[in-house]
Amino acid sequence: MRIQSLGLLALTTALGLSTTPIPVSAADAPSRPAIVLVHGAFADAAGWAPVIAILQKDGYRVTAVENPLDSFADDVSTTKRAIDAQLGPVVLVGHSYGGAVITEAAADRASVKALVYLAAIVPEAGEPVAAFLDKYPTDLGTAQKIDAAGFVTIDPAKFGPVFAADLPAEQAAIAAATQKPIKAGNFGASPAHAAWKSVPSWYVVSRQDHALSPDLERFYARRIGARITELDASHVAFLSRSKEVAAVIEEAANAR
Repeated sequence: MRIQSLGLLALTTALGLSTTPIPVSAADAPSRPAIVLVHGAFADAAGWAPVIAILQKDGYRVTAVENPLDSFADDVSTTKRAIDAQLGPVVLVGHSYGGAVITEAAADRASVKALVYLAAIVPEAGEPVAAFLDKYPTDLGTAQKIDAAGFVTIDPAKFGPVFAADLPAEQAAIAAATQKPIKAGNFGASPAHAAWKSVPSWYVVSRQDHALSPDLERFYARRIGARITELDASHVAFLSRSKEVAAVIEEAANAR
């Protein structure tokens, strides 16, 4: 279920109150980094729930961004707003297509102290999101459907084997039914900047991934000089291996 967080905004607007952020002094900012999670294609913010629960139990402040997936620029802008809403340093985490989003969104945000890529696409500046997908083909290519409005989804009958093979069938079926469509043009977009060139990075490779090639994931991880962890997981390690994913995020948060 996708959770909408519009209640406070609606109340503020109704009362005629300002929505301008209130400046906070450096002394008020917490020392422990905030964690900002950015979902990928065919997913939404609620999918991070198992990872969020672990991080919150361990004392971290967590925000899961709900990106519209209707344009790369809108997804970057939405992610930047989430970064700017945090107090103190930020660890920015991107899954799959979300890796391209955080690559651009963190480029001019000094508060971002670490990037964590999870089975993610990590473009160079000026490089299209889908630059290497044909060179490293997967089963995802034959599982996609596009509607009349130009939005892409995964055939529900193929979603489990391609995207979430290590989840119970019932859980994979729910993920297939609640998948969030993405505009096809997003895959042709390119970041103007590459934050990983100046921000320390971590990368989690999913060895059993049938949506994004594990070899392509390793290529990205090596190219950006990331600290690499490999998991025996499908494309959705944040669901099937949430403890290990949370551990990598906390490692990045604790790094000096």
